[in-house]
Amino acid sequence: MTAALESAARELVGVPFRLHGRDPRTGLDCVGVVAEVLRRIGRQPIVPGDYTLRNASVSRFLSYACDNDLVCTKDGGQIVLCMVNPIQPHLLVRVTGGFVHAHASLRRVTFLSDPLPWQISRQWLLDPSMQTENRDWNS
Repeated sequence: MTAALESAARELVGVPFRLHGRDPRTGLDCVGVVAEVLRRIGRQPIVPGDYTLRNASVSRFLSYACDNDLVCTKDGGQIVLCMVNPIQPHLLVRVTGGFVHAHASLRRVTFLSDPLPWQISRQWLLDPSMQTENRDWNS
């Protein structure tokens, strides 16, 4: 866990929830939280624009991870993908003692203590050797 990533994630706690939200002033969803954390630590995230909260496939998230130079790991990933239910993938940022994530029901970004109530599907570490180019998701 890098101090910069943890600090960036914790600063977002309390930000409003907004589906497809990309600006902490107006609201973030789970993808927006990860993108904003990446932005705050000096990366230029590539963010998907067209997705729904309900989707059984995690392929869009796998592409998102690859496009943002995230390296898959079995344990201790900084970015975590869970299935909240069989048709709802959800991204979280791991911080000391838990996770920061966009909570749709509470309508804000919150801290969730360990352990997660959902099974982890995938997790990633930031690849420190890679710099993300500013690209459009659909290009």
